[in-house]
Formats: sequence, C-alpha cells, structure tokens
Amino acid sequence: QVQLVESGGGLVQAGGSLRLSCAPSGSISSIDVMGWYRQVRGKQRESVATVTNRGSTNYADSVKGRFTISRDNAKNTVSLQMNSLKPEDTTVYYCRGFGGGYDYWGKGTQVTVSS
Repeated sequence: QVQLVESGGGLVQAGGSLRLSCAPSGSISSIDVMGWYRQVRGKQRESVATVTNRGSTNYADSVKGRFTISRDNAKNTVSLQMNSLKPEDTTVYYCRGFGGGYDYWGKGTQVTVSS
C-alpha cells in the first residue's frame, strides 16, 4: 500500500523558516489534491494548505502570507515553505493526497517553534 513520507520538520526559533517535503513511498499514477494538515492538541486536525493538480491553492487564514505550498505533478510530491514561524505553529504536520476513491496520508513530521 502506498504511503506518503514527510521530511523537513525540526526545531526553529520564532521568526525562522522551515521547508517540509512529501513524496510517495511507491508508484502512484496521479494525485488530484495534495496538502498539509496539522493537529494541535485538543483540537481537530485542520487543513493548513492544499493544492490541486491544476495549481489551485487554498490556505488556512492563520498561515496566509507566511506559508507557500507547491507541488510537482510529475513526481507527485508536495512541499510547504514556512516562513515567519510562530510558537503556535508547533505541532505535527501531515501530508495528504486524495481524490476520487483514494486518500493517502503520511505519518507526520514534528515542527517545533521556540519563543
């Protein structure tokens, strides 16, 4: 079964930057929508940013102007450039790829922003 594998998490000071990347563990023909999600303790998992295979993007209000999502359709990879990070961005970030009849998730990568 194909999974998505995240990389790029880590520890950074407030105001700093990190870049998350996600790639499939096996061969996938195509993925309609790819995105990044996060779940802060005590809250539901939320969509941080998504991008369709046509390049249409959507961002959570809390990250607009700070985060940028991009993807490579040929490789089915997706990245998230995170700038001006805040302590409240600290949590595990999950990669997701979904469409008609499929829904792939990664195991997550930890992002920690110190104040």
